[in-house]
Amino acid sequence: MFDNLKNLADKATDLAREHSGAISQGLDKVADVIDDKTDGKYSGQIDTAADKAKDFINGLDESK
Repeated sequence: MFDNLKNLADKATDLAREHSGAISQGLDKVADVIDDKTDGKYSGQIDTAADKAKDFINGLDESK
């Protein structure tokens, strides 16, 4: 069971590495939509969260 979960996690990591550019673009779009829906009230927090998520995704490439 644990091996299956490990394999699944490895596959997810590989996919995230392979598609890191698209994921980053998607995070930017989602952040823009949320920022628009909240009338810019939480722009700083939204930008920080999106940047941290993108840093995590980009860090996967470095951990190969």
